[in-house]
Amino acid sequence: MEADDLLRIAAETCDRLGLTYMVTGSTASIAYGEPRFTNDIDILIDLPTNRVDAFCDAFSQEEFYLNRETVRACAAEASQFNLIHPTSGLKIDFIVLAPGEYDRSRVARRRLLPALNDRDITFASPEDVIIKKMVYYREGESPKHLRDIGGVIRVQGADLDRDYIADWAKRLGVDDIWSRIVERESDSDSST
Repeated sequence: MEADDLLRIAAETCDRLGLTYMVTGSTASIAYGEPRFTNDIDILIDLPTNRVDAFCDAFSQEEFYLNRETVRACAAEASQFNLIHPTSGLKIDFIVLAPGEYDRSRVARRRLLPALNDRDITFASPEDVIIKKMVYYREGESPKHLRDIGGVIRVQGADLDRDYIADWAKRLGVDDIWSRIVERESDSDSST
């Protein structure tokens, strides 16, 4: 199994069950920005607790590892669980949609991309990819998040809604990071 196969299975499962989802994280930053290696797929999912059994039943226990009790707890707490394909070592981190205003905004802005040869997949917007990458950078200061942000900015350019990014960066407490990114981008533009 390849990563595209796993992404297809997850998207088709969510669609069949009527579950709202969107690809986020590094897979999304690659779709909007510049290529790089990533170990897993991150998917934000709206998974009500009364849909946990149907969701878990959709993945064959012979092919996938998915702990039903962990999924149930994560659905109740709006936290994260893993779906693993042991044969290939591929993994999806499913992040359960939180009830807050920002997650509602992200879901409202999601978009379909032609991510697979014959199928569109729902992705977070490029602006929301940047915002979440700033939040992740704040939490762990991994430079890969800043590289991903830079790639999205370079590729998306003027198409980005910078006011939206600035607004949510301020509301989520990462406006200092956004200011440094904008300043660095401005310095880079003036030196070319």
